This record gives sequence, C-alpha cells and structure tokens, in this order.
Amino acid sequence: MDVLPTVWFVLIAVLWAGYLLLEGFDLGVGMHLLFSTRDDRRRRVMLNTIGPVWDGNEVWLLTAVGATFAAFPLWYASLLSALYLPLVFVLLALILRAVSIEYRGKGRTARWTRWWDRALGLGSLVAAFGVGALLAITTVGLPLNENGDRVGGPFAWFGWPAVLGGLAVVGFCLAHAAAFLALKTEGGVRESAGRFAARWMPVALVPLIGWVLVVQLRDGSIVSWCLAALAVVAGGVAWTAARRRREGVAFAGMAALLLAGVAAIFTAVYPVVLPSTLDRAWDLTVSNASSGDYALGVMSVVAAFGVPLVLAYQGWTYWVFRRRIGERHIPEHHPVH
Repeated sequence: MDVLPTVWFVLIAVLWAGYLLLEGFDLGVGMHLLFSTRDDRRRRVMLNTIGPVWDGNEVWLLTAVGATFAAFPLWYASLLSALYLPLVFVLLALILRAVSIEYRGKGRTARWTRWWDRALGLGSLVAAFGVGALLAITTVGLPLNENGDRVGGPFAWFGWPAVLGGLAVVGFCLAHAAAFLALKTEGGVRESAGRFAARWMPVALVPLIGWVLVVQLRDGSIVSWCLAALAVVAGGVAWTAARRRREGVAFAGMAALLLAGVAAIFTAVYPVVLPSTLDRAWDLTVSNASSGDYALGVMSVVAAFGVPLVLAYQGWTYWVFRRRIGERHIPEHHPVH
C-alpha cells in the first residue's frame, strides 16, 4: 500500500466532510431565505446564526481543493479541467453569496434587502449544487482516456451522477440548516425550522442516501456497506429527534449521517480517485495520480502542525458563539443614508 498517498486521500476526504458539515448549514440557511419567512427581523436572526462563522467555513473548500492540487495533481487536472464551466458558476455563486451577506444591511428600502436575500439564496443553491455535482463525478466517473484527458465536449460531465450529487448536497444543506436553526435560535425561527425538519427531512435526504447506495452497489466492500448502514441509521435518528423537537440530537444525527456517508463513499472507491467511464484500466488511483514521496512528506509535516491549529481555532469560535439568538437580540435596523 502507498502509505503517504493513502494518508492524503483520507485527509482530502476529511476536508470535504468538514466542508459539507460546516458550510452545509451556511448554504442551507441562505436557501431557507428564499421561502421560510417574509419577516425581516426573522431573516436577520437567521443570518446572525452564521454571521460569525460562514467565511471561516469556506476555508475548508479552499483547503480541500488546494490539497488535491498538491497531493494529487493528475486528479486535480483531470477533474477540474473537465468542470471548468460549472465551476465558474460555482465561483460566481460564492462571490454573489459573500457580497449579499455584506451588502444586505447597507440599503434604505425593503426592496433592497429582499433583492439581496434572493441573491444570497440563489448563490447558496448554485454553490451547493455545483459542489455536489463535482463530488459525485469524482466518485462515479468521467469519460477519461488513457492519458487522463476528458473525452467529449464541455458538457461531457453532465449526466445523472452530476444531477444526483447536486440534489444530494442541496437536500442535505436544507435539512442540516433546519436542524441548525432549530438548535441555534429561539422564537419564531426555531419553530419554523423545527417544523421544516420534522416534515421534510426524509425527502431532502433521499438523494444523498441514493448517491451513497449507487457507489456501494458499484464498488462497495463490507466496511463501506457497514458505514452506509450507519449513515441510514443516523438519518433515522435525526428525523425522529426532529419530530420530537430534540434539536441537539437531531443536529448530531445529521452530522453523523454526513460523516458516515462520506466515509462510506470514499472507502468504497479507494484506491480510485477518479474513475474512467470508458475503461476501468484508465482509472486514476492514489498511486498513479499522486505527487512524489518527498512533496507528500513535506506536506504531511506542515499539515501535522496546521490542521490542529485550524481545528482549535474553529472550535473556539463555535464555543464563543454557542448561545441561542432570537428576535429580541436584533437591534433596530439603521439604513445608510
């Protein structure tokens, strides 16, 4: 077994799991703004739940992509070059989302805030769908030739795996955000989020469970099937807790569902990092797509110091902003004149 490439494969899986776990409720809160309430004060409560953490959570995406570039340059080149077009839209969506959060409170009228709320929701939706499509493709495959180059036009990536992955991440974000808002708020927002989680969580999680099962049926092992079963059980626990309004258990169940599901997918596909749908002999693996041992060794030393610091900092941030917030904590709006 290639030890260092395997270590970095696991670390990249952890980075993607961390991104979906933390940024998942950020993106979901943005999407909830599209339909959950028309009351501006409640919308401000929702935004304040993610205000201290959303930009820090995006670091996980940058780190996951950067680690892929450094540790597996062929994986990075084959996957991202095939997805130039959708990733441009993901990047624009993330920019629109960040601008919306910053600009929303800078206007004078209700029309101004509604416009930026819609922009935030749309940016969150496109970003979640694009990330889900990317991850589904890297686990199900692309039409790659023997050189690792994509065969076909700019839309060769588009198919049912991309759609399934996109819907899986969008659905997870919506359910995860509902559990998060129910846990983090009080009053009307808490009640609305609790009702959404109790009613729509099973529907929202169907694509994610479907993606996990598709990968298992294709490449699953005993270990990955056990992890998939654990993900299904965690989803059931989360839904049951949401119906009983046990917000902490529901949020923990959603986290366990995500972590077990990601572990099941990456365990099943290992050692392949990007399958070829043309010929499995042309799959990119941890062996033929990785950097040299020296580069991976240096990266491992840096990660051994950097990753614990990042985890400690983010843990401290969540601890500081751990309390519930409600409409009584939101000051009167002071528009810029």
